[in-house]
Amino acid sequence: MQRPHIIGVAGGSGSGKTYFAKELQQTLGEENCTILYQDNYYIDQSAKFDGDGGSVNFDHPAALDFSLLAQGLRILKAGIALNVPIYDFVSHSRKKETLLSQPKKVIIVDGILILHSHEVRAELDEAIFFDTPEHLRFERRLNRDVHERGRTPEGVRKQFELQVRPMHNTFVEPSKEHAQLIVKDLGDYSQALAQVQARLTQKYLL
Repeated sequence: MQRPHIIGVAGGSGSGKTYFAKELQQTLGEENCTILYQDNYYIDQSAKFDGDGGSVNFDHPAALDFSLLAQGLRILKAGIALNVPIYDFVSHSRKKETLLSQPKKVIIVDGILILHSHEVRAELDEAIFFDTPEHLRFERRLNRDVHERGRTPEGVRKQFELQVRPMHNTFVEPSKEHAQLIVKDLGDYSQALAQVQARLTQKYLL
């Protein structure tokens, strides 16, 4: 098996990056493409979590184990199956169970801060950044956190204003300089998806 082609898909929380990653995986075929999520690599926050919208800053780079993520990418590059950690957003701890990720022809790495981390960037072959308006990112994050993570609207809003927005402006937005392709969510999403799909299909004869 040839070395996997690794694509970083970044952008702010609610930018559309995860939807894009999943749609790209579907078009390429799950037998050819797998997704590795930054969210699986949070460090244990259970000892200092103080409530919904509290002081734990999940949008700061220090909340994530980028070294472990980069190591995982090297393992997949070597053609070895990877045990991916699972972060529990209810208990705010890492589960004992892991997910087994097999090396595929294309590996997508999804996360808001992956392009900020030099360790992770070093393992990427290319990067895409979703540059999406703040109001749209907030609406999507609100819907996700309330319906999928059991959050309260008040807690989500407080977290967005105190942590998400400043962390986006400080770390996420500047990291787009490392991307080879920048996607305006409402403008060239479909074009970007078709472009990347066609290039990878031709390169790997998927």
